[in-house]
Amino acid sequence: MGETFRLGHIAGIRVGVHWSVLVIFLIIAVGLSEGRLPDAHPGRPAWQYWLVGILTALVFFGSLLAHEVAHAVVARRNGMEADSITLWLLGGAARLKDEAPSPGAELRVAGVGPLVSLVLGIVFAVLAAVLVALGLSGLTVEAVAWLAGINVLLAVFNALPAAPLDGGRLLRAFVWWRTGNRLRATTVATTAGRVLGWVLVVLGVYQVLLGALGGLWLALIGWFLIAAATVEGGQAQTKETLNRVPVRLAMTPDPVSAYAGLTVAELLQGPAFRYRHSAFPVVSDDAAPVGLVTVHRAQEIAARDGADATVADAMFPLDEVVTTGPGDPLGGLLLKLESSPARRALVMEQGRMVGIVSTSDINRVLTWLTSTPWNSGVGHRRGYPT
Repeated sequence: MGETFRLGHIAGIRVGVHWSVLVIFLIIAVGLSEGRLPDAHPGRPAWQYWLVGILTALVFFGSLLAHEVAHAVVARRNGMEADSITLWLLGGAARLKDEAPSPGAELRVAGVGPLVSLVLGIVFAVLAAVLVALGLSGLTVEAVAWLAGINVLLAVFNALPAAPLDGGRLLRAFVWWRTGNRLRATTVATTAGRVLGWVLVVLGVYQVLLGALGGLWLALIGWFLIAAATVEGGQAQTKETLNRVPVRLAMTPDPVSAYAGLTVAELLQGPAFRYRHSAFPVVSDDAAPVGLVTVHRAQEIAARDGADATVADAMFPLDEVVTTGPGDPLGGLLLKLESSPARRALVMEQGRMVGIVSTSDINRVLTWLTSTPWNSGVGHRRGYPT
């Protein structure tokens, strides 16, 4: 789920918010301001309830952000690149460009999220106790106590052994460690996620039939778990299929390149554009690759800065472009391309550019593989020489 607007960066990680956050923010703020706070401490002015309710909702989302930042930071320490964090309706998600290299790394990355939530819950509980010991009471203590409870609940819920929850990652790490098979581990975790999701849906519908409208929220969470676990299982199968295919079989070899010193007008009107490619590697005068430019980006720069702007002004620099080797598996490359703004990778061999590959290229290979039932032994069948 993509971000609607960006908040900034934390520890070098982009933080964004999806519009659905406003829904849960309003639910929490209204629930506290019109329900829990007035019930626990009646007789206060309405503005006090709303002020404390809104501030409490903001702190709650700060807790969610801390949970996701912990995932991203630990992932980086374990050799995985964390691209961004997006807060949305049911919490948040840290987007990683790489998969865990080992069960141990998976365990550490998954486990730190619930641990942070649990620690925050304990900290808020201790703070509430200290405030009471100091003789303070009222709305502030009530809000801090609510934050303690919700963070502990968040830790417990996320630790349930079902994908896509953190507990599902922990289950996958355990099965992966015991079997040595990442795909089997993912299958076990996603199956557990779908089972838990259906249990929550059934319980939610049962509560609604009894007149408890809160069951709708439970059913919504269950539906989300079913959908997310199904998608995750499909992605694992796709990656396993593509891992049997090297990049060289999907790439366009010896692609048409553009010189960095060209103007965008020359690029868009020149012979290269007539090839009808939508992206070009960018090379320096000595033919060394320095970046990648897309037609769409070149048109944007031309409209903004004028047609005399150079290709170097419009290109994605090489350090922002995904690079891969011709013998690398397509499965790992697909995950990186999905989080790359260029959606393409330059194929490098011994410092020399030998090709370019896009998500469309990979999808064509995947379509061929999945539409050819007899092609289970990729790499040993016709068209895929070893």
